[in-house]
Amino acid sequence: MVVIAFLVQALLMLSLRWIDPPTTAFMVANPGDAIQQSVPVEHVSRNLLAAVIAHEDAELPYRDGAFDWIDMFSRATEHLRGGEDPSGSTIPQQVAKNIFLTAEPSALRKALEAGLSSELAMMVDDRRMLELYVNYAQFGPTIYGACAASWYYFDSPPSSLSVGEAVQLVGLLPSPGHVRRAPGGGLDFQVDDGLGWLSRSHVINAQNRVPRHLEEKGFTPVEDAGVEGLAQDQPASDDDCSEMPDDVAELIATEGTA
Repeated sequence: MVVIAFLVQALLMLSLRWIDPPTTAFMVANPGDAIQQSVPVEHVSRNLLAAVIAHEDAELPYRDGAFDWIDMFSRATEHLRGGEDPSGSTIPQQVAKNIFLTAEPSALRKALEAGLSSELAMMVDDRRMLELYVNYAQFGPTIYGACAASWYYFDSPPSSLSVGEAVQLVGLLPSPGHVRRAPGGGLDFQVDDGLGWLSRSHVINAQNRVPRHLEEKGFTPVEDAGVEGLAQDQPASDDDCSEMPDDVAELIATEGTA
């Protein structure tokens, strides 16, 4: 049974090269009806892709494996001491967490995340890893992925996100549960749980840091990750998220923030 379980898990990992999961463990664990629609990474604004790499994992295109072992040891040591994470998880680690695990900050979850992300990095290239990340990252209480997020907040497809919009979205990644759509579009941090200041502070931090990285490196890290060309130059396709998903339209109508 151990061998069978290992083979099933390995096949599941391998399938992520081509198959977009219909849901994830992270989405199931969070309250509310998740809204998510996958889109090929080529149809996502290079502004967002570059901002994601700059904000979350600048070494993604240049590192072998899911993470640096020395850095991981430092993180584990600091966690055991009860301190704050000195660096944060890499994109492969976050993909593994988003798909297979939850956000519970336990040592066991961190260990599982390390093992799963290492295996995932062996089977999935950087382009696909970035694609999985931008399609399943959480950008709001029930909003997952660039397709839903771009339409929900900015009334536009993910291919046309500006630098300013992209930076706001990546700023939500550390605390996406304390924000909603503002009337007419944009981000509103006046939420019922009173923690909007937390999400707002992370957005401000991203606005202070990320544009400088984008000016210095441009889209080179995105190209080095295997994503070529610009989103607006891609031919139209049935899955390019060029129209607002019905679930997003229904949520906006329910909230009365159109």
